[in-house]
Parts: sequence; structure tokens; C-alpha cells
Amino acid sequence: MGSPTDTRTPAAAAGTFDLLAAARQTVAAAGFEVDLSPEALAEVARLPAGSPTLQPRVRDLREALWSSIDNEDSRDLDQIEVAEALPGGDVRVWVGIADVDALVPRGSALDARAAHNTTSVYTGPAVFPMLPERLSCDLSSLNPGVDRLAMVMELVVRPDGTLVSSDVFRALVRNHAKLSYDAVGPWLEGRAELPAEVARVAGLEAQLRLQDEASRRLKRWRLEHGALEFETVEARPVMEGEKVVDVKLTPKSRSRELIEDLMVAANGAMSRCLDAYKRSAIARVVHTPRRWDRIVELARGAGTELPATPDAVALAGFLRARRAADPAHFAELSLSVVKLMGAGEYALEPAGAPNLGHFALAMADYTHGTAPNRRYADLVTQRLLKAALAGQPAPYSDEELAAIAQRCTQMDTAERRVERQLRKVAAALLLRSRIGDTFDAIVTGAADKGVFVRLLAPPAEGRVVRGEAGLDVGDAVRVKLLATEPAKGFIDFARA
Repeated sequence: MGSPTDTRTPAAAAGTFDLLAAARQTVAAAGFEVDLSPEALAEVARLPAGSPTLQPRVRDLREALWSSIDNEDSRDLDQIEVAEALPGGDVRVWVGIADVDALVPRGSALDARAAHNTTSVYTGPAVFPMLPERLSCDLSSLNPGVDRLAMVMELVVRPDGTLVSSDVFRALVRNHAKLSYDAVGPWLEGRAELPAEVARVAGLEAQLRLQDEASRRLKRWRLEHGALEFETVEARPVMEGEKVVDVKLTPKSRSRELIEDLMVAANGAMSRCLDAYKRSAIARVVHTPRRWDRIVELARGAGTELPATPDAVALAGFLRARRAADPAHFAELSLSVVKLMGAGEYALEPAGAPNLGHFALAMADYTHGTAPNRRYADLVTQRLLKAALAGQPAPYSDEELAAIAQRCTQMDTAERRVERQLRKVAAALLLRSRIGDTFDAIVTGAADKGVFVRLLAPPAEGRVVRGEAGLDVGDAVRVKLLATEPAKGFIDFARA
């Protein structure tokens, strides 16, 4: 971490810091391949430009009222959804996932590049995609008005949130409306009028409300069984051209929850499908919290006694109670618990072995397969599913899957570090004119390497270099800004 003195370079102090160049350098230094190899570029050039045609054992679902909901500026659309009311109050939901494997075969140069990086990296000033944009934003993206191959997860949801059944199959689909979280969320919450892009498509309003109902049912069931519900705490730099003008949290909304709930259910359906075919898989695992004792201590400070051993149902109940009792500070509590739980990881789940489980989602069967344009584990899961459905041998051995899982975990960790570092660089640029100001903050890290805090506004992270003794994760603290060093992403505070 930086020293408590301002050691900024003259260029940074003069306001000429190149954030895009810093992003590229940081991504490369973390082990990601930034540029495509000549072989991969040649493969991209040879990709067919036309739409795919209907194939044997592929269902034609292009007339279904599919739509996508994503960020306003998203161009790599991995998923689309459609729902149908059934007799007895059940709702059938189809979740369509882009068939990326159809264009990126195993063993290709593009596949090798994706296997190396394993994930797209979103830095604020730029996106460094796992697959080139001609694929991820065009030929394998579920863009509106074009035919695309997809893997479809069918979920039949009862009124109580349980699943009557789930299925997986291949289909040819067409997205009829590209929607955004920011437009759909306020409308679903009753705070805004019907979005124009929804009104333009006959039947889409009722369709989205049905999807929302199904997702609420699924979430309610998971919460009752111990799923943890956090406030979204992802921070992102706000750019005007090449200048950082703010750092903001991504707001939680009903539209984001809708997609999250359906993706969680779809990932569970994929895992159960592989189980049914007695196939090995890559599981996405969140183990029991590594610092449960500190979570217990935080809960005790709020008047709740949690069990001495990790208990998802008890923790979920505590979080719900705190959200209701003190919504203004729930985001800070969420951040503390997330930090104390530790990160998830990918792991081999051998055929016939007990499911590893996901503590935070209260799910025994969970894989990652809903974002194959930007996560390699999802692309591998897609290949495993397609082979199982076609009655073909598994495309990977258990040893290969274990190595892929290890690599995905490694690069997932690297990606989080890169994004965190670039957020710090952006925040240091934003705050460099506020040396000497004081801020309210929450402690997000406390270890031998130092004590780290995140400001409540703007949500910038830095290190406490004076007065840090005795602070622990979850503590509220007032800090004074001592120095920033954008080139390194250093922000130094003193306890006020």
C-alpha cells in the first residue's frame, strides 16, 4: 500500500493519467492474454456471417416471445427468457442460453485463448472479452431480430416455488426485445410507466409479469431454505470520455433479481441434467464461511445470537431481520458478511459423487452454464450437456475437468483483483482533489497486510495507515484522506 505522503507522479498530478493504458497494463500483468493470436484471428475471419439453420434434434422456438434483460450498454447477450401460464397455477419458464460451442469448437485457437483467460474482464474504461467481439457481441450473442442456436432450460414452477420438473434441450430461438435493467426494474416496482420498448411488442408486458411471478416463487422457496440475500455492493467508475467523474454502486432492482433468480434455477437444472445422465461436472461451490466467528460477533452486536457452527437458515433469517429493521445500513452489513464468507470456487464434481453444494444459495446442485460468451466454465458445461443429450462420450476426462476448474478459479481470482485494482485507480483519480477531507467508512479487510476500508460515498476502497489498531471487518469508522497515487491505485487514510 502507499505511504501516508502524496507520491503521485507529475503526469498523474497534472491530470494526464491514461486510465485505458493502465487497464490494459493491469490486465496483461495479471496473466490475461489481451490480444488474439494470429491463429485465433484467422478463425474469426472464417466464421460464417449468416444465421444458423434448423438442425436435427433442435426444436424451432423462434416464434416464442423471447426477450432479454441486461445492462443498457451490454452487447454480449448470453440469455433470453419466456414464460407460460399452465393449468393449476404452475408457470413454465424457458431460459435460453447462447450456444457458443457451435462456433467455438474444442481444440480451436479461439478455445485455447478462452481456456487461458477463462473469463471476460470488465474494467470501467474498457472490456477485455474472453472471446472476440465478432463472436461474443454478434454471432454468438442473442441479439434481437436474428436467429440463434441456444441451449434451453425448461422450468415448471409451482405456486410454492418448488419445481414440478426441469429439462434441458437444444433450440433455434429469436430474441424479440432487448430490454435494460434500468428501464424494466422501476416499472416492475411500480415506480415508473411501462417502458416504450416493452409497449412496442404485443403481449410482452404480461409476459414479463409472468416471468417476475415465477422468479419471486423461486426466490421465496430458496430464502425459506437458507439462501442468503445481500444488497448489491458492486462499485463501478462512471466515465465521461476518458475522465472519471464518479464511482457508484450498481443499484439492486426487481429486474436484476428476476434475472438472477431465473439464472440460479437454470444452473440448477443443468447440474441435475448432468446428474441424471451420470456425467461429471464442474460445480460452482461456496463453502461454509471461513470467518463464521466474526459473523456471529456482528450478529451479537445487533442483538441476534447465531449458532456457534455455520447455519445458512439462521444467517438468512438474521439478514432478513436486519434489512427490515435498518435498511439504510443493510448494504454495509451485506458487504461485511460477503467479505467474511470468502470467495467461491470451481471444483470437479465426479459422476455419482455427492453434490458439493453452494452455501449462499442453499443449493446442493449448482454449476455455471448461463454465460458461455464470457466464462469458460460455462462453455465447458455446455459441451458436457450437449454430449450427454446426444448420447455421446463425455468430451472431457475427470482429470481434465479438475484442471479446468482449477484454472477457472485461478483466473476468477485474478479477474476480481484486476477489477478491484482498476476501481481503486479510478477512485484515486476521483479523490485526488479531496486530500484532507473526512469520510464515513466500513472496514472490509483486516489482516497482517493491513486494514482496508470502503467509503460509504463515494464507495472507494483504501488502506488505513494511521490509527488502524483494533479495527476488524464490519466496524464503522470515520477516516481522513491522506494521499492518493492513481498509478498504483493507492488511497491512504488515517482514522479520524
